[in-house]
Amino acid sequence: MNFCLALPEIALAVFASAFLIADSVTKGRILGLLHNVVVLFCVALGAYCLAQVPGAANEATFNNMYVSDGMALALKGFAALAIAFTLVVGADYARDRDMFKGELHALVMFSLLGQFIMISANNLLLIYLGVELLSLSLYALVAMQRDSVRATEAAMKYFVLGALASGFLLYGMSMIYGATGSLNHADIAFAAAGAGAKSIIFVFGLVFIVAGLAFKLGVVPFHMWVPDVYHGSPSIATLLISGAPKLAAFAMMIRLLVDGLYPKAFDWQQMLMVLAVASLAIGNLTAIAQTNFKRMLAYSTISQMGFMLLGMMSDVIAGDHANATAAYSSAMFYSVTYVLTTLGTFGVIMVLSRKGIEVEEIADLKGLNKRSPWLALVMLLLMFSLAGIPPMVGFAAKLAVLKALLATGQVWLTVYAVMFSLVGAFYYIRIVKAMYFEAPADEAEVAMAGSARAALGLNGLLVIGLGLLPAPLMAYCVELIKQSISG
Repeated sequence: MNFCLALPEIALAVFASAFLIADSVTKGRILGLLHNVVVLFCVALGAYCLAQVPGAANEATFNNMYVSDGMALALKGFAALAIAFTLVVGADYARDRDMFKGELHALVMFSLLGQFIMISANNLLLIYLGVELLSLSLYALVAMQRDSVRATEAAMKYFVLGALASGFLLYGMSMIYGATGSLNHADIAFAAAGAGAKSIIFVFGLVFIVAGLAFKLGVVPFHMWVPDVYHGSPSIATLLISGAPKLAAFAMMIRLLVDGLYPKAFDWQQMLMVLAVASLAIGNLTAIAQTNFKRMLAYSTISQMGFMLLGMMSDVIAGDHANATAAYSSAMFYSVTYVLTTLGTFGVIMVLSRKGIEVEEIADLKGLNKRSPWLALVMLLLMFSLAGIPPMVGFAAKLAVLKALLATGQVWLTVYAVMFSLVGAFYYIRIVKAMYFEAPADEAEVAMAGSARAALGLNGLLVIGLGLLPAPLMAYCVELIKQSISG
């Protein structure tokens, strides 16, 4: 066994355990120092993972249960940096709400560990282990505000519906195991190409697995938890749900559907098409009616994930991945840029929120340009990116998915996606209108830490910089996907 391949997970598990011991021994007296250490560790871990990508090979270890390749290392690096960003921007928000505790940092690190496991899992049981580690950490994070009835209710809904989703996923995995006799993706793919894949057990297993994935992504019709959890959770917990885990969910789709169930691509792509079409319609149309900013972003997430699913559909022949590379790489590009934009959006929400005051309604953003022109500019860039307006990176991401979709000959689906993107642009531009053309709802000066200001500034620069020059990141995603699915 090559333990070096799992060095990021081992280092993170050891560090998280050491943090728990240090925080327990010091009884929170040096939590400020430990917070800085955690942020630096996440940045270093992310940098290490990204630095390993150029020379990475597609290797497996632990009896072929764990795979390490360029895509895995890149997504782990992006996830670690996203967590570091969240901790930097959300520190003051957590302090004002009595959430700045050792438990917060420990749960964040264990949720990151769950994401790492999901990204590299090459076995159904290991995928489930990663999903549960991530989910249980997030349930606790949502419920950290013990005195908040709304947060407790959101945590309960998230727990119950998340358990249902995990049950779907586990039930589907058990059926796949019963039909193929294996938990490893390579063996499942071999069996799926044979006559045994025609069994009713295998077909039902595939349906349950897609349903479980849809729950985790929050796409229609498995989206009922998303608006309530986004709205009821503290904003830092909402960001931890809506940000980095989307990268792990994308990796899980590649591992499960492409690596393990590729011979059945035609079947699961039809299911994804139904989910994507419904998500684009319901997500965008329902978002228009929202007055609460966080609920609007929740429905926006539903539509954005529906758009990402379009990139998972391609006109392929079982066993030949060449035609699918462009499609899957566009989905990866979309996931990465969506997470980047989401980090900045919720980061601005947390910076604007003060002790005892939550910035949640769209009306709370009125006149933001007069209170803080810099923050208003950052939010404008983010909203334009989510709307897919050039030259922001969101436009490049949507264009990449639409080009991949058009290459499959599904013109009607491409037109459908464009139409609902135009619908979505309405409610994003409404935010810009409130910030720049309406009287301020609050005259108080916006105060923020220098670190948060720098992080949000970097986020805004990346949104417009990657929009102006998307080719390097797109080519990066193409190479990573090509290596991953050819292995």
